[in-house]
Amino acid sequence: MGTRGFGSMDSKKQREIAAKGGRAAHAQGTAHEFTHEEAREAGRAGGEKVSKDRAHMAEIGRRGGLARHRNAKARKASS
Repeated sequence: MGTRGFGSMDSKKQREIAAKGGRAAHAQGTAHEFTHEEAREAGRAGGEKVSKDRAHMAEIGRRGGLARHRNAKARKASS
């Protein structure tokens, strides 16, 4: 992979460029702003798609269980 293009820039520089594009789109009136219903539907659709990936969901559950155990252990130690 080369050292050219947007993907090779550091994340701060990428954010600066993306922000300029967003401001320009809003200034031109071409930026899409989600309605409440559009945002709700997009969130629902994304959630459905993610939840179909059983391995991903299992990993989320495993991490949650580990975090809960770690937090309980920390609370007990500070008591």
